[in-house]
Amino acid sequence: MLQRPAFALLLLPLLVLGCRGSAQVVIPEAEASRPPADFWSHWGDGRAELAGYRLTQPRYGAERSGEAVLITVTEDFTRAGRVKTDGGHRDEYPVLKLNAIRDWQTGVYDYNVMTSTFLPLDGSVRRGVPTKISFSSQEWCGHIWEQMRIDGSAAGRTSHSYFDGEADHYESLAIPEGGTFADAMPLLVRGLLGEFIGAGEELEVPWLRSAMNRHLNHENTLWGRATLSRSSETVATEVPAGRFVTETWTASDGKSTTTWFVEADAPHRIIAWETSEGERAELTGSVRSSYWTKNNPGDEALRAQLGLLLPDRAEPNEALSGDDVGGLPAQASPAAGGAP
Repeated sequence: MLQRPAFALLLLPLLVLGCRGSAQVVIPEAEASRPPADFWSHWGDGRAELAGYRLTQPRYGAERSGEAVLITVTEDFTRAGRVKTDGGHRDEYPVLKLNAIRDWQTGVYDYNVMTSTFLPLDGSVRRGVPTKISFSSQEWCGHIWEQMRIDGSAAGRTSHSYFDGEADHYESLAIPEGGTFADAMPLLVRGLLGEFIGAGEELEVPWLRSAMNRHLNHENTLWGRATLSRSSETVATEVPAGRFVTETWTASDGKSTTTWFVEADAPHRIIAWETSEGERAELTGSVRSSYWTKNNPGDEALRAQLGLLLPDRAEPNEALSGDDVGGLPAQASPAAGGAP
């Protein structure tokens, strides 16, 4: 009988763990993080989808008024740096990025909160697992920053905060089988990486609460359980941008329940969301635009199409319809009989 050399046995665990010390996961093709067949005809045009929302945010025992923006766009990432490439790297791969921005006022001072979630589009991970999540919160008392970088079955989490006991922290967080990140849900409920849950179905998953909830509530970063569900029927949802036919998705983790009202027709925008804790956001306008080129004086007018505050106005704009320069108009579901 042939005997395996002792050194080969010693090397085997290293080969399984890989260069970053996280186990390499074999992904069944049916569960791989790949977009549907018609994805690139819409999302490959070099523009971003901008969606503005009227926000109600609970803080310090009161409901606060504010605004939210969801920015959804495809980018090429580098695997080594986990940043948008300027080209010329051999480790580039496509991702779908969501920048979720919330701004609200608390008395004399305001909160500015942003979470960036990046989902791979190359099938390298299981559907719904991000390659990176970053979070920041700024308010007059101080600021918080967190980055979570996912490799295989582990996430390296770095966090810095001005709060006592949270100042500087690093940990490697194991990802359980089927682990679902709350920060990825606004993309998953839209079906942008294929069907996550079938209509009328319910799924119980390991659950990591959003970075915003964990930090604002001073929670430890621990996996819990959540029940995800998708409605079998559609409902009419009326928001400042119009009246839409929507599906309803929910995630309940024992601490709170989040409900998303998702446009039934493509591109399946999030028309509204709400939580059992009192957060509520309603669509005020949506456009597709190369917004990073809209940085000249006068380009502030684009904010009107999103129903967002203009710099020289004390009151929010009403949602307006119309095309962005080089963009597409926001479109309501035809069956809903309305238009933003």
